[in-house]
Amino acid sequence: MVAPGKQMLSEQVYAHLRNAIMRGHYAPGDALKPQDIAKEQGVSLAVVREALVRVVGEGLADRLPNRGFAVPAFSDRRWQEIAEARRTIEPVVLRMSIERGDVDWEARVRAAHHRLARTPAFVPEEGEHYSDAWSEAHRVFHRTLLEGCGNPVLLETFDRMWTASELARRWAAQRSQDRDAIGEHRRLEEAALARDADTAAEVLAQHLTLTAATLTGGTQQAKEA
Repeated sequence: MVAPGKQMLSEQVYAHLRNAIMRGHYAPGDALKPQDIAKEQGVSLAVVREALVRVVGEGLADRLPNRGFAVPAFSDRRWQEIAEARRTIEPVVLRMSIERGDVDWEARVRAAHHRLARTPAFVPEEGEHYSDAWSEAHRVFHRTLLEGCGNPVLLETFDRMWTASELARRWAAQRSQDRDAIGEHRRLEEAALARDADTAAEVLAQHLTLTAATLTGGTQQAKEA
């Protein structure tokens, strides 16, 4: 049984690492050295390792054989695999959600879309990266669309894929001038609430394809910078 004090420290180190990786304080491919992190955070190696295992579980770090832990390196193949997984799984789960979702689910979808539509994607104080508020509203909208499926295992799979995609999105920090993301999200909401599973699944697949193309282009530019 984990002692409460150790569990609290592990939670704090985990939150610190997750935030640092998502905000780009570590470069892609950087080593995450337990000894350095333990010294910096004033905790034991055991606490740091426990936090690192959680970060790995979220897809925000890799555990390398005989080399410890590291932030994921840039890899178009990696993001293409994530995109392929999302395009394969999420439209199917959305169909289930539309079939099973009740009136409360409909209300949550409408509310989540309203918040997303009213939240600025970029704010001056956060530079070229998507704002934290928009990123969270974006995640909540996409997850809410799928929550009607009622299957926690599928939703956990979504959470992991989303986190990996979000890391790539933060690295890309690319504003696509030709993309109507607001319209894409609106069409997703409309199709879902109209219980039009075919259209909703098609719109979501197209949405994910465009996202993958943006992330691949953005990470390529970052590698060349």
